[in-house]
Amino acid sequence: MKELLDAWRSVDRNKIAVLLSVIPGLGHLYKHHYLDGLAILVAGNAMMVFVALWLAIATVGLSLILVPAIWMAGVAYSAYYAEDKHGTHPYLHVWEMKLSQFFHRR
Repeated sequence: MKELLDAWRSVDRNKIAVLLSVIPGLGHLYKHHYLDGLAILVAGNAMMVFVALWLAIATVGLSLILVPAIWMAGVAYSAYYAEDKHGTHPYLHVWEMKLSQFFHRR
C-alpha cells in the first residue's frame, strides 16, 4: 500500500488534469480552481452544446464532432497550464493539519 501511495504522490498533476478534462471542467476542479471548473462544467458545456447544435444546420452535422473536440482540447490545454493550487487551501486538507493549527488560526 505504501508503494501505491508513493507512486500516486509522484504523478504529474498536469497530466492528470488533462485526462480528467475528458469531461471539461474536472481538470480545473482537480487543480483547485473551483470557480473556473464549475463555470466550465455548467455554463461552458451548455454553451458548447448550444453552439454545436446551432451550427449543425449549416455544417451538415460536422460541427457535432468538431466543436466538442475543439472545446475539449482547449479546456484540457487550459487545465494543463493552470497553476496548481493543491495544498494552498488548508481548510480543505484538515487531515494534514494539526488540530491546534486548525482551531487557533491567527
